[in-house]
Amino acid sequence: MPSRTSARSAKAVRAAGKSSPSRKPGKGNMPGKKREVPWALLGGAVAIVALIGLLAYSLVPKYLDQAAIREAQTDLKEWVPSQENQDPSTKIDGVVKQEYPAGLHVSETQRVAYDKAPAFGGPHDSAWANCTGTVYTKPIRMENAVHSLEHGAVWITYNPDEVDAAGVEKLSNYVKGRQYSMMSPYPGLDSPIALQTWGHQLKLDSADDARIKQFISALRENPYAYPEVGASCSNPIFDANNPPPFDPSPYGPEAVPMDGDGLTPDLSEMGGAGIPGMPSIPVPGGLPSGQ
Repeated sequence: MPSRTSARSAKAVRAAGKSSPSRKPGKGNMPGKKREVPWALLGGAVAIVALIGLLAYSLVPKYLDQAAIREAQTDLKEWVPSQENQDPSTKIDGVVKQEYPAGLHVSETQRVAYDKAPAFGGPHDSAWANCTGTVYTKPIRMENAVHSLEHGAVWITYNPDEVDAAGVEKLSNYVKGRQYSMMSPYPGLDSPIALQTWGHQLKLDSADDARIKQFISALRENPYAYPEVGASCSNPIFDANNPPPFDPSPYGPEAVPMDGDGLTPDLSEMGGAGIPGMPSIPVPGGLPSGQ
């Protein structure tokens, strides 16, 4: 039998356990207020993320577009003309060359019996097509375009039935905002793409062809390859949105022949005469009487 002393001790221990205070709770066990969700802060964060996404969506494509244009419009040094290498295009496979008389003007109602399609030399309208990096969405009259070539421009044409939207965009990168450049559709073109400068032409199948950049580097504003050196490409009276229309119909007997028979050469356009960059701007149809 347990002793009385032992029984008393056990009872004392149980009593002490019941009456002793509980352990001091730690911070993690302290009762606290219910945590509130910082909706305003979260809303602000979401708005910032959305704004960043919107800016990226808006600016990144523009940045990439500008980068593509800069790359397209950077001339290839090995194809840039010099005194020692006046016509680098002679090394480009497929380039067709032809000598043409310069400074032969027709009126806005006359047609020229061009020997090439698109034409790249010969008699032309006294008003040139604006070629300050102009991307025409409509076909333009060849007589105006050829005058732009006489000023040193490169003219990119494409068959709208054979070049898709991506190809048109890629071609336009060579032209957008670049002086002495222009581009337009050419219905019925016998190749998907054709590039023209005065006396030079290159026909291609793809907008990815490396020869496009070679041709432009070699011949755009090449002072050894076009007649009217120093002439401007700006012609504000030539409406880019509504240019004189391209006429695809066959030439009639009244068309001006390629040799310009019956035309008087404009000597001011021979050999780059006049003030560089500041020629007069011919108005289609001529000036009113007495001006």
